[in-house]
Amino acid sequence: MPSVESDVAGLIAKKVGFPPDKTEQAVEVVVNFIKQKLPPVVAGRVDAVLDGSVDLSDGIGLGDTAAFFVPFQIV
Repeated sequence: MPSVESDVAGLIAKKVGFPPDKTEQAVEVVVNFIKQKLPPVVAGRVDAVLDGSVDLSDGIGLGDTAAFFVPFQIV
């Protein structure tokens, strides 16, 4: 499980009190469900975010990847 997913699973386990192995399974199920509902190019970007290939330290959240999630730009 990539680091971001593990972090989310750990947070859920801590806040809700579920066992860590169960929260990891739940996060994996949710991520896979969401990716199946997205267009393939966007699902690939989700993978990039989750495996740490996208720098999220720019203060905005997704930097250049944000364009894949925004259907249009406000001018």
